Parts: sequence; C-alpha cells; structure tokens
Amino acid sequence: MDSRYFLYVIVVSFAVSYAIRVIPALFISKLALSKYWQRVLDLVPYVALTALVFPGIFYCVENNQYAGYIGAIAAIIAALCRLSLSLVVLVAVLAVYGAVVSL
Repeated sequence: MDSRYFLYVIVVSFAVSYAIRVIPALFISKLALSKYWQRVLDLVPYVALTALVFPGIFYCVENNQYAGYIGAIAAIIAALCRLSLSLVVLVAVLAVYGAVVSL
C-alpha cells in the first residue's frame, strides 16, 4: 500500500479523536452541574479503567486462574484500606506471585 494512505488514516484518526475529546470539554466546562452529576462525571475514568483491566484478571496467569482472583481480592482489600495506588499494585503483584509459587 502507498505510504500516503497510512498518513491519511493517521491524520483523519487524529482529527476525529481530537474533536470527540475537545468539543464536549468546551461545552461541559461552561455548564453548572449539580454535585450528583459532577460526581458521576468524575467517576467515568475509573469505571472505564476498571472495564478495561478487569477481564485481564481471568487470563493473567496461564493455567492458573485462581492466582488472578487472589490478586484481585488482595487489591480490593488494599484499596479499601486506603493504601496509595502504588502500594495497591504492589500488594496485588505480590499476592499473584505468592499464589503462583504456592499453587
């Protein structure tokens, strides 16, 4: 294929992606939202990240799905204890490692 084709694909993808992000930001920033809707919009990135990461729990360790479950439970408990994000990740990784070694 011609390299110009790929350049066009990249430019059009950039333009569409940029417009989708900028246009709502311009209009929503000027709206006065209730505390409820502000809280809902603040939680959207966390929900999206969870939706992307959660399925990986089932496939994180080949032939040992329980290690992923143990890591997820450890991460949830660490998060409920209000540990920092880096500590939550460290606890989850150590729990998965411990589960893989012991199972």
